[in-house]
Amino acid sequence: MDNFRAFIQEDRVRVFDGAMGTMIYSKGVYINRCYDELNLSTPDLILDIHREYIKAGTEIIETNTYGASRLKLAAQGLDDKLRDINILAAQIAREATKTAQHDAFVAGAISPLGVRIEPYGPTSVDEAKELFKEQVAALLEGGVDCFVLETFHDLAEMHQAIRAVRELTDKVIFAQMTINEQYETAYGTSAETITERLDKWLDADGADVIGLNCAVGPQIILEAIEKMREHTGRRLSAQPNAGLPREVGGRKMYLASPDYVARYAKRMISAGAKFIGGCCGTTPDHIKLIVDAVRAVSPGRRSISAITVEEQSAGVEPIPLAERSRFGNKLANGQFVTSVEIVPPKGCDPTAMLKGVRSLKEAGVDAVNVPDGPRAQSRMGALAVSLIIEQQVGIEAVTHYCCRDRNLLGMLSDLLGAAGLGLRNFLIITGDPPKMGPYPNATAVFDIDSIGLTNMVNRLNHGLDPGGNPIGKPTSFVIGVGVNPGAIDLDHEIRRFEWKVEAGAEYAITQPVFDVKQLKDFLKRIEHCRIPIVPGIWPLTSFRNAEFLNNEVPGVSVPPEILERMRKAEDGAAALKEGVKIAQEMLLEVREYVQGVQVSAPFGKIPHALEVFEVLR
Repeated sequence: MDNFRAFIQEDRVRVFDGAMGTMIYSKGVYINRCYDELNLSTPDLILDIHREYIKAGTEIIETNTYGASRLKLAAQGLDDKLRDINILAAQIAREATKTAQHDAFVAGAISPLGVRIEPYGPTSVDEAKELFKEQVAALLEGGVDCFVLETFHDLAEMHQAIRAVRELTDKVIFAQMTINEQYETAYGTSAETITERLDKWLDADGADVIGLNCAVGPQIILEAIEKMREHTGRRLSAQPNAGLPREVGGRKMYLASPDYVARYAKRMISAGAKFIGGCCGTTPDHIKLIVDAVRAVSPGRRSISAITVEEQSAGVEPIPLAERSRFGNKLANGQFVTSVEIVPPKGCDPTAMLKGVRSLKEAGVDAVNVPDGPRAQSRMGALAVSLIIEQQVGIEAVTHYCCRDRNLLGMLSDLLGAAGLGLRNFLIITGDPPKMGPYPNATAVFDIDSIGLTNMVNRLNHGLDPGGNPIGKPTSFVIGVGVNPGAIDLDHEIRRFEWKVEAGAEYAITQPVFDVKQLKDFLKRIEHCRIPIVPGIWPLTSFRNAEFLNNEVPGVSVPPEILERMRKAEDGAAALKEGVKIAQEMLLEVREYVQGVQVSAPFGKIPHALEVFEVLR
């Protein structure tokens, strides 16, 4: 028996490393480079990353060979370097293990070929097997202890990879598939079927461990492991991403903290996982806390103390929604809410704005929506305006808060300050890029997007900061998010909305809606999310205004029949009257399907916004 097989047969949980690509990128190597080639050109960089993981407590480190198969290297013009890249990768990883103060082993990392094989593509199963064997042979020559076949979508391709390894060696094989949020592969194969098929194949071909990695975060992986455990007695492995990737400024960002990933590692162990590590977005910081989690929860021992730690780390129960604000109370009790959006002043004098706000209060409007630098325009800050409104007028504000202008620390400070000042109602948005405004060279921060910020605010409501540290008294924010029923890529918009709800959103306000059918169709598609939806209604002021919104504002669609009505209306007062009438008709038509409306005051003309509400009397 080889040393590694004896090592994994001990009744202990073992820890893999985290992401290699994430770490390489963090060192300043851009993604236009072939990361596998770095084994040849900058071996010290790869060695240092391995050593960082070893120092964090990693027991099994993967070679930097995720894309080092012939077809993937050929795309970079490096297929003639396949053998050298793989051999050196194994040797670099082996060198790193010499610094370990504990047992540490090297796993040869192999990914899918990047082509479809039969029956879904032209590559035969035998061709696929031979392509895999090429990389397996080179990794063996380099001296790996085992093989990790990872991020596979196609069970048929995984089968050929297993066969390729087994024809050359009896070393341990980890067979890891990738699933989506529905616990299925890209081909629609369920986690349960994955387990049953792999379990059968592994009996025949001699692989050892079934697992999951990449694509999704800890929560989905945990739930899938729980499903898989019912279908096999074989050992399971789990290497989740650091949450679902978010597109921020054209970059994929992974926002799950080391503490969060480590908490889920404990749960995965309880669910039956024997091998724990990380994939995209995870770092030595994540692995260090996973190692601590493994030490705290020994296999087969689900102690009360461990459970208590889990409960404590989840924070306290948030204050009930109905008790956080008057606006939140109406939402919680299913009452129809009314709000008007007022753009903050361009200067520092709020006098004129406050006059309009007082008229809203007198009319019985529930809240004033305060945008945060809309269209990247420079205006008085939304937090300050909201506080002035609540203190000087006594009507609640819904503060729009965007991620564009502040780093993570600044946002946290703002939110804690807002809680201390008594602001409660927030609408969390990503924010328009600076290039849309008068200062196109201004820097956009975007440390996180609206999904990440929703998560952070939800944690504050549980009495925890982003790192999971107690903040004392929890905040009591009413958490709203934006959503666009007219998004060009509606499937993507709905996925993001689902993530926002999962992150803690309690209501949503839409972009201006002019097409009632579009809104109804959208509501039908998101009804499973079960949070109140408040559509935005914008009284049109002219045909030119309607044309602008339809053609130049992304995600806003004005139906042809409404454009025609505005075209036929005379300019000036007649056009504005028609625009208000259209808004009134929309309000009456959608009222039974939604839990409120946000009416925009066109060009700051609050009386026209109030006219829209007259049909409710």
